[in-house]
Amino acid sequence: RAVPYVGNDIVEWPLGGYSVSNATLNRFYSLHYLLPFILAALALIHIFLLHEEGSNNPIGVRGDIDVIPFHSYFTFKDLYGWVLMVIGLTVLVFFAPNLLSDAENFKQANPLVTPVHIRPEWYFLFAYAILRSIPNKLGGVLALFASILILFLLPVLHKSLLRGLTFRPLGKIFFWMFVANFLVLTWLGGEPVEDPYVFIAQVSSILYFAYFLIITPLVGYLENKLLFQRTTSGVTPHIKAL
Repeated sequence: RAVPYVGNDIVEWPLGGYSVSNATLNRFYSLHYLLPFILAALALIHIFLLHEEGSNNPIGVRGDIDVIPFHSYFTFKDLYGWVLMVIGLTVLVFFAPNLLSDAENFKQANPLVTPVHIRPEWYFLFAYAILRSIPNKLGGVLALFASILILFLLPVLHKSLLRGLTFRPLGKIFFWMFVANFLVLTWLGGEPVEDPYVFIAQVSSILYFAYFLIITPLVGYLENKLLFQRTTSGVTPHIKAL
């Protein structure tokens, strides 16, 4: 509803009315039912493209020399990861089913009473912390969507000639700083909206967007410059000798 002009219409469309009702539950249940099939289709497309184009490498160059077949090397590697994931999920379901759930889920639903502390699932807590860190309602909603959509800009913002982090020590440092900041945002998303959590979330939100918009292009530029200087310094003596 914070979006001007069309906000109310956008809200009423997924809700199926003016408030949360049975139509809302049916629509979201159908959405949750269809999403796994969409993800499965995207996974198959990913495997197909990986089979056609080949895997990437830390240098970022395409090379068809010294390649290995997809089967049985990568199929057994993926099978190993899949088995570990299933074991972890099985342990979570059968031995600790309430480990990641909220205490509010054990209370009887009452449409007239809003829970005191509402929070999403743990994998959305970082975006929820960014949403709550901005006092303006519309600004918080825009920041929430921007925290997800900014990932699509990485192919444009990544300026380094080296694709991976294997030969990029400077990129590694900032990457792990970003991971630490991401975990801080995840922790803040589950805390109440009060000081000092709000202030820390504001600082972490700025660092989150700064990593994509400022740090990533700047580090790529510095690495390219250092790589060019190292390459030219190593080639110039040989040219002079010739």
